[in-house]
Amino acid sequence: MRILGEMRTVVPFHPSHLPGVYAVCMDTSSPGWRESTPEANPDLLGHVYAGPYAIHSPELASCVVDELGVAGYLWATADSNAFWEWEATHWWPPLRAQYPRLNGDSWDSRIITLIHDAPRTPPEIVTSFPAHLHIDLLPRAQGQGLGRVLIENLQVTLKEQGVPGLHLDVGKDNQNAIEFYRHLGFEIAHAAPESYFMTIAL
Repeated sequence: MRILGEMRTVVPFHPSHLPGVYAVCMDTSSPGWRESTPEANPDLLGHVYAGPYAIHSPELASCVVDELGVAGYLWATADSNAFWEWEATHWWPPLRAQYPRLNGDSWDSRIITLIHDAPRTPPEIVTSFPAHLHIDLLPRAQGQGLGRVLIENLQVTLKEQGVPGLHLDVGKDNQNAIEFYRHLGFEIAHAAPESYFMTIAL
């Protein structure tokens, strides 16, 4: 455990954190969604970007907690190909049965499409950078060095496991995040239509 400041702490993931993690996932991806899209299912995004990591690779997960609850998290997997195969066998089938495809362009429809057409990183990246991560911090946890701590702690763990490289996916319009990752040593390796894949050797 590493304490930063007086009230905000980085801790290993515990299953009791999962509801708060799902809330952070939604709030950071679509700020103000409760007011602008009150009909949206608040669990869908977490089913894509949080839940499977909590089950498959909890030992690599960390949360930022404070007196208000979960304020951020980092998820990761050391072997992306193995993770995706596990998802295909164990995670997606019950969710696809629970959430059939929807017509239209609603928030729920877009996320349910991800459940049925699960995103994957281009194989040429995964070959040299097999690990990947997702990180999100609420505004109250930003600008305090927490993101750096989360990622650097993960890098140490992955190095100890002999993992050669790490990658992540970031939206092209998220310039602050892109510069943050560059500052940590990540480089843009591939441009997708709406995002960049960034990599770092370990």
